[in-house]
Amino acid sequence: MLTGIQIAVVGGDARQLEIIRKLTELDARLSLIGFEQLDHAFTGAVKEKLDEVDFTNIDAIILPVAGTNLEGQVETIFSNEKVVLTEEILAKTPEHCTIYSGISNAFLNEIVKQSGRKLVQLFSRDDVAIYNSIPTVEGTIMMAIQHTDFTIHGSKVTILGLGRCGMSIARAFHSLGAKVKVGARKSEHLARITEMGLEPFSLSNIQKEVMATDILINTVPQQIVSAGVIAKLPPHTLIIDIASKPGGTDFRYAEKRGIKALLAPSLPGIVAPKTAGQILADVLTQLLQESTTNRKGNA
Repeated sequence: MLTGIQIAVVGGDARQLEIIRKLTELDARLSLIGFEQLDHAFTGAVKEKLDEVDFTNIDAIILPVAGTNLEGQVETIFSNEKVVLTEEILAKTPEHCTIYSGISNAFLNEIVKQSGRKLVQLFSRDDVAIYNSIPTVEGTIMMAIQHTDFTIHGSKVTILGLGRCGMSIARAFHSLGAKVKVGARKSEHLARITEMGLEPFSLSNIQKEVMATDILINTVPQQIVSAGVIAKLPPHTLIIDIASKPGGTDFRYAEKRGIKALLAPSLPGIVAPKTAGQILADVLTQLLQESTTNRKGNA
């Protein structure tokens, strides 16, 4: 149980609703910031504006999967209010206050460091990333079907990166009968691709390897699908970029060439927000309970 724990849930999409539901069931007290347009009410949760919250009593702050942007603004689907997280806000919290986010950036890292607080990036955990790859795969398949006029079966699919999502996507498209090749940098990843029965290639040869691609799926959070790569693609190729914003594709040049390129960094929150939210809620409650137990043990 989380009785007596005060948590600020700041912004987010439908995934946050599952987190809120789980935390209230465990008897935590919640301040919901950026949720004033949400019709649903949760027992033990109060909708507040950022300047109304007493952060001196906050034990944990839960941010959306994307955390903040580089100016500190937090995405708020259920509000028109601009919510900006600052170092001054974090400094008001108790020393034990922990900030939870899906991913981070230079801004969030800096204000957490300067305030002396702890940041936990949920998506750096293998369990979260692997569970999250399931709705990501389903969303990628959905987009491939919606935006092509040919079947996945028999199509030539090129996947860039063999991380936790890349591996799941490669396996799923292979199971659907696609001719899958996967690009990676590490020799152990190239070996794993071979072991999976797929065609491996080094990302250093990407321009040559994409020349006959029907569907190109990028998971690498760097601009790897450059103008030079896009110039080698057939005109009918569909690019699906699931890397975190701004993605790894030169979308301007893709549009210039008339190649459809889709940026989809938050597929789980779009195609399966309930499941994706439950994944995060389960891990968060475990971490919060461990943190509470440790703090009481050291008191």
